[in-house]
Amino acid sequence: MANLIRSAKPASVWNQNDLLSYNIQVVPETVATFFGSADLPPSTISPAILTHEVYPVAGLPSDGRMFFDFLKDVMAPPREESVVIDFAAMYLLGQLYEKRNRLTCSRIYLPLFMCSTDTHARPDVCLIDWPSSIPRLVLEAQRHLERKDGEPQLIADAIAAFQFGNSRLSAMGLPTVDVAVIPAIAMVGTAPTFYKVDINTTLVEAVERGEFPTQTTIVHKLTPPVQTPLNLRRDGMRPLDNRAIILSCFEAFKQFL
Repeated sequence: MANLIRSAKPASVWNQNDLLSYNIQVVPETVATFFGSADLPPSTISPAILTHEVYPVAGLPSDGRMFFDFLKDVMAPPREESVVIDFAAMYLLGQLYEKRNRLTCSRIYLPLFMCSTDTHARPDVCLIDWPSSIPRLVLEAQRHLERKDGEPQLIADAIAAFQFGNSRLSAMGLPTVDVAVIPAIAMVGTAPTFYKVDINTTLVEAVERGEFPTQTTIVHKLTPPVQTPLNLRRDGMRPLDNRAIILSCFEAFKQFL
């Protein structure tokens, strides 16, 4: 793998060869291994969302209505990627991970220094803590059932977030960090996959120089444990069983933010 050709490129065009080039390995994990407990917490979202498969005739409060509106738009043709981004930014992250001085930003520009050249990443959604502007989570969205492999791009986003976070700390006169776990989510329609990207300066310096790091970088991956995982991308949060499990995974993921 050390002989693979490395070149500067935006995060949006990273592929599996780039992960091999920088000794990055994605490891699927169970709920117990990924979250530290086999028991998923109950979701704090509106109970009506967990008990109605479709929007009820009697109506719901505005937050419940927004969920069903997004669900309908994301799951229906032509399944525009922008709708998935809006669903993730305006509802899932905005509602579930809201915190004082935390911003949910779409398509934010993150510098990415790679192979001694300036390039960039543009995560579809990024959680930013203000006023430090340090990224806390990155998310990439795809149209429903799109065949694109978004994992390499998501990992490149996380590397850019680490670089940018350290540059912000340095600019504020604060110590930089040598190790960080960047939480990340890939959304295909309404079906998420959760990641924890272990990043350290060994990996970042290898990317910056265009070199092969001898130390393997592990990316922890969790696919929500729905009853029919092969249909997860197709069904997403439409079935109530899937919805409860997926939203509980979002709840458990809070511990990493």
